[in-house]
Amino acid sequence: MSLVSCGSKQQQQMQMPAPQIATITVGYGTSDVESGYPATLKGKTDIDIRPQVTGFITKVCVDEGQQVHKGQVLFQLDPVQFQAAVESAEAQVRLAETSLATAQLTADNKRKLFDKNIISEYEWQLAANSLAQAKSQLSAAKAQLVSAKKNLAYTVVTAPSNGVIGSIPNREGSLASPSSAQPLTTVSDNSQIYAYFSLNEKDILKLAQNGAKSLNSSVSQMPEVSLRLANGEIYPEKGKVATVSGVIDNTTGAATVRALFENKSGMLRSGSTGMVLIPQSTDSVLLIPQKATFEMQDRKFVYVVNDSNIVSTQPITVSPVTDGKNFVVLSGLQPGQRIAVEGIGTKVRDGITIVPTDPSAAQQPAAQPQK
Repeated sequence: MSLVSCGSKQQQQMQMPAPQIATITVGYGTSDVESGYPATLKGKTDIDIRPQVTGFITKVCVDEGQQVHKGQVLFQLDPVQFQAAVESAEAQVRLAETSLATAQLTADNKRKLFDKNIISEYEWQLAANSLAQAKSQLSAAKAQLVSAKKNLAYTVVTAPSNGVIGSIPNREGSLASPSSAQPLTTVSDNSQIYAYFSLNEKDILKLAQNGAKSLNSSVSQMPEVSLRLANGEIYPEKGKVATVSGVIDNTTGAATVRALFENKSGMLRSGSTGMVLIPQSTDSVLLIPQKATFEMQDRKFVYVVNDSNIVSTQPITVSPVTDGKNFVVLSGLQPGQRIAVEGIGTKVRDGITIVPTDPSAAQQPAAQPQK
């Protein structure tokens, strides 16, 4: 009875039908992938706002994150001492004007007396020198007045451009000075955003086709790039690579690249981070679905199906740059070979015989029975 039971089990195993597995024929195709590079976002202009005179802040006219326009008042400093300096300079101008008028009368009178040989040339020259000195004193007084008025105007700190207000560390009562390490605030023009990222030396040589093209020409012909935000979403506006720095950093072996994105909605902010995605299209490469592969000991494998529909394991080498769905095969497969694309790790095993099916047919829904 034991022998009969064992034999029946073997017979059942031999009579089990071969599994139907979807397969594809490996062939050449076009690979459209995106290479991602970590990027730091900066506004078109990030201007540190610093006072040009020293004084106490009497009023903060804006708030953090507020949109401002060029010329809008941001801060007001105590103007008392600067107004007093203007009034003192105005008094000096009036005094210099009076002295000039007196010197002019004296010089005119001395000239008449000298012409009549009543006084010596020495006396007339003294009067002429006093007149020149009075004119110089008036010019100096006027210059001092202009400087005093300019310093008074500096007590009103305005926005140098359109933009968004950054943090405001100092409030009313704080002393503001041009020499302070911390600015009053920062105005960021975010109408356009620069995304700064790095390309290594190999990437730059590849971009310039090993010197066959100029770097500027290659940059101008680069396709539009995308920006993946910190939350993983893709920014709706496309960007354009604008510049590549002419110096490669010896410490990092990379050059700084700048891409420009429009920011009409104002969603992007200076100081944010993201990922610049550069599309790369390559023709005549072997493409296989990622689901057709499995990994073992840091190596990738596929199941190759021979003419007798017998499956065998085949190691392959793939490009590290992928589109998330397909692999570009660098070695291990040849055009025309068949590979299994389903049941990897479950139904398909090395050495079994399968019934190949069309992947597209397997994806079609079964026909509904007629009632």
